[in-house]
Amino acid sequence: MGVGIAHIFLVGGSRVTIVESDDDSARHAQAAVTSSLVKAYERGTLHDDVDGVLNRLRVTTDCGALTDVLLVIEAVPEVSQLKVEVLTAAAAVAPDAILATNTSSLSIDEIASQLPDPTRFLGLHFFNPVPSSDLVEIVVGRQTGADLVVSARQWITDLTRTAITVTDTPGFASSRLGVALALEAIRMVEEGVATVGDIDTAMMLGYRHPTGPLRTTDIVGLDIRLAIAEQLARELGPRFEPPQLLREKVAAGELGRKTGKGFYEW
Repeated sequence: MGVGIAHIFLVGGSRVTIVESDDDSARHAQAAVTSSLVKAYERGTLHDDVDGVLNRLRVTTDCGALTDVLLVIEAVPEVSQLKVEVLTAAAAVAPDAILATNTSSLSIDEIASQLPDPTRFLGLHFFNPVPSSDLVEIVVGRQTGADLVVSARQWITDLTRTAITVTDTPGFASSRLGVALALEAIRMVEEGVATVGDIDTAMMLGYRHPTGPLRTTDIVGLDIRLAIAEQLARELGPRFEPPQLLREKVAAGELGRKTGKGFYEW
């Protein structure tokens, strides 16, 4: 997700700094952003010289490199305390920067309560894969400044994306609806209602979804779907209880595209 977010800001003309946890991760990030930009150039969606765009990218392991940034977006795993630690470290070196989290389900208010200035914090939920996704969900906490929301909508417009604004509720709008559909599709596989391919085809041809819920789950990651479903079940009740099939696949390491197998072979 971090690579994808960096990609669209670079293409939009921004200078971008990626901070990684170690040298290996930094090298991987540099290579991944380069590859992503090259592919965009080959597809014709990037019209600038790739090397010129990369001149606006810095990849480092030093959080101190964020001293002059205007916006920090964290894209670490969906662990609330980890996100707080990363955002707190960023705030310490860039006290004037706006802070944002790319969480797909964690409480904005809970994270904000542990930050120095909750009025300068909000959720910016990008979708995977970021370069080809048109939507960004702006998640507004109770203390998020009204002017910040206006600015955020303009940032998203400048990135040639569409923003929707939601309040800080469990699963927001997109994750809540997406998970509900995915969980029911998994239950249908579990019950033998139809094959994986036929369930996805039903939603693609019958409802004009570009990708079926099971293939989308593979792309998102079965572990991510499971974590979000478990949180929604705790907060909204048993209708979001994960199917046993999802738990079994995650336990077996079948996490979707990133491991080569989920509901499909990749």
